[in-house]
Amino acid sequence: MRTLLRIFSTGMFFCLVGGLASNAANIKDINIRDPFIYADQKTQTYYMYASNSVDGRGGVEVYKSKDLVEWSEPVQVFTVPASNRLTGKVWAPEMHYYKGKYYLFLTLNSPYHWKHYADGSGIFTYRSVQTFWSKSPEGPFKAFSDMTLTPIDEMALDGTLYVEDKVPYLVYCNEWVQRSDGTIRMAQLSKDLSHLVSRPVDLFCASAALWALPKDGKAEPVKNLVTDGCFLFKGKSSLFMTWSSFTDGKYAVGVARSATGKITGPWIQEDEPLFKEHGGHAMIFRDFEGRLRMVFHQPNSPSGQERAVIYYIEDTGDHLRLAD
Repeated sequence: MRTLLRIFSTGMFFCLVGGLASNAANIKDINIRDPFIYADQKTQTYYMYASNSVDGRGGVEVYKSKDLVEWSEPVQVFTVPASNRLTGKVWAPEMHYYKGKYYLFLTLNSPYHWKHYADGSGIFTYRSVQTFWSKSPEGPFKAFSDMTLTPIDEMALDGTLYVEDKVPYLVYCNEWVQRSDGTIRMAQLSKDLSHLVSRPVDLFCASAALWALPKDGKAEPVKNLVTDGCFLFKGKSSLFMTWSSFTDGKYAVGVARSATGKITGPWIQEDEPLFKEHGGHAMIFRDFEGRLRMVFHQPNSPSGQERAVIYYIEDTGDHLRLAD
């Protein structure tokens, strides 16, 4: 039986939990999309980063836990500077430790909207990926500049960090609203992660996976195929990437494996999703007992119902699978 960390409780309570602050909440009570968990070995503390907004500007808050079940009240660690090029909502915050500093990778949206969709309808904002840095996982996080990382003419989102042979890379999604067949791209980052030093190139597109279908579930020609939530994980003998799209009308987590073990691929797609029960945007971390975990949000809709769910996973060498 697959093991899901989803502990039920009566909700909020007031006590000290594992040395954390009072007013803790059970993980099942926290509304969150695109959860990202950083396991800090020094303090034996888990940090879970979430998007929020302050006075109309995007921001990030963090929850802390000792056991992945009970979490402290969130603390604001970042608010988009008013002078930033994009100041709207923040999506998909990730926090990575790299060479003595802590880096937020954020999808930033413009504060304005316009109608522009692959089929001519819908309301959208401009979005891009940007990095910010701090000396602590609890911030405050500072901007390198007011400019974003990804090219100005791209609808970019869900940036993540991967380091290969001591070289840092940005991996991100070029959204389906611009390309119809969404792609996952990569570019080399500068040594301080402040800007790109190479042109982005495509790693693969959503249609490379047999299971990825349009959001309405129809197996049409390549149209409106989503690429979301890419995350790279170096396994025992393979380099894996988890990413999300839709299958049979439900949000799902898929897995790709690099045939060469290198970020450049080529990337081989699993025939079936790792998880297909309307949850996604996954990332992988190792808990303090040394076991691999995967966290993502479920369900994907309706808004307000999303919760972080955590599974054990197993690395078989050539595949990732949900663990018993």
